[in-house]
Amino acid sequence: MSDANVPAEISWADFERVLIVAGTVTRVEAFPEARRPAWKVWVDFGPYGERKTSAQIVSLYRPEDLVGRQIVGVINFPEKQVGPFRSQFLLTGFHTDEGVVITTVERPVPNGSRLS
Repeated sequence: MSDANVPAEISWADFERVLIVAGTVTRVEAFPEARRPAWKVWVDFGPYGERKTSAQIVSLYRPEDLVGRQIVGVINFPEKQVGPFRSQFLLTGFHTDEGVVITTVERPVPNGSRLS
């Protein structure tokens, strides 16, 4: 890998500033106004409350695949306006040729548990 492809190192303090937590999907709705196919997703983050986001994960997930699953989200980015919808967190995942594979936890943890 060339130096141009190596990300700059960050400090532990930088990592601690990013609030990456587990939460349980409580509701999923269609988002027909989105420019690219997306779901509206609501997640219970325990002590951080319920938050919503727009997620371009339609190619791999149906609403019934998501409700009740624990996902991993970043909850301290500023809210973002996505068309007529206010996105309140970033649903994390990995881009693949088939679509975004969401980040989940290997076994249940309390909602609001922080990634460490």
